Amino acid sequence: VTVDEAFGFSTFSTSRSSLPFQPKPSTVKDDEWVSQKPSLCSFWTSQARDSSMLFMGWGPEPTWTTAKVVSNVDCSPSGQFVQVTVDVSPEVIAEYNVPGQYVQLKENDSEDAKPIFLAIASPPSSDEESSDTKMEFLIKRTDSNGWIASASDSTEVYISQVLGGGFPMKENFEGFKFDFPCQNVLLFANGSGIAPLRAAIESKQLNVALPGKGGRSARLYYGVTTPNDMPYADKFREWEMKGVEVVPVVSRPEECEEQWNGRTGYVQNALEEDGVPIPRNTGALLCGVKGMAESVKDLLSRAGVFEGRVLTNFLKSACKH
Repeated sequence: VTVDEAFGFSTFSTSRSSLPFQPKPSTVKDDEWVSQKPSLCSFWTSQARDSSMLFMGWGPEPTWTTAKVVSNVDCSPSGQFVQVTVDVSPEVIAEYNVPGQYVQLKENDSEDAKPIFLAIASPPSSDEESSDTKMEFLIKRTDSNGWIASASDSTEVYISQVLGGGFPMKENFEGFKFDFPCQNVLLFANGSGIAPLRAAIESKQLNVALPGKGGRSARLYYGVTTPNDMPYADKFREWEMKGVEVVPVVSRPEECEEQWNGRTGYVQNALEEDGVPIPRNTGALLCGVKGMAESVKDLLSRAGVFEGRVLTNFLKSACKH
């Protein structure tokens, strides 16, 4: 499952050999391996026959509670992407504190129901007194997720506790941990990987502001196939007003020659063309497919950006369990 096919979570299409844990030996049956590694049960049962593997690592067992769909609207001109808003319990919403955290969602409480992993697209509340218990998710329609991508209002679903540590911005962007304060932030996403970056942009945790207003500068590189498959395009102006320069990049310009005169190619191509002006006080957030993430990380490293300031919303917290 790739990030574009399933959810706005930093998962990569990857081979078994590159997984962050020991793959199932070929001599061991699936059911025997599942009994040995219970936390990978949903991983192997749903992905064992697919060479494009879910890049999750270790994580806690989900604790399920009910939630209710309150809206489902198209989020791109093509209708390929939808934004689903779910009303969750106060206990679940209270666990969401850092952009980049995610949840599992499944259709019902049956043991056969396969969960999907969704980064939370709405920002965490900055108001401790807020009574809002809604979460928003960006979902790309696929043949297997119609139960949520086409869910009607009042549909009941099952949601896990909030998982992952999100983007560790506070500990890596603040202060002098890397000798130089972080004054510039670069954001990279493609497809539905924009979801947790939207949460970061719309939270106050990036500390971004317009020039001369005392905050960090920020630039978002966002890769899509065509403008028709560009979620949140209606938010770009709002983000620009917050101090985030938005650089959309279209990878299939031949399909939209009459409607697109912006950047073309891939996110990593745009970064290579633009360069990193002041790498030692720059940080980055990434969410997207493996090829993009690896290329961007390499370019940032060669430019001189501190490795510890290139942040993703996956693996680190999950692998510790």
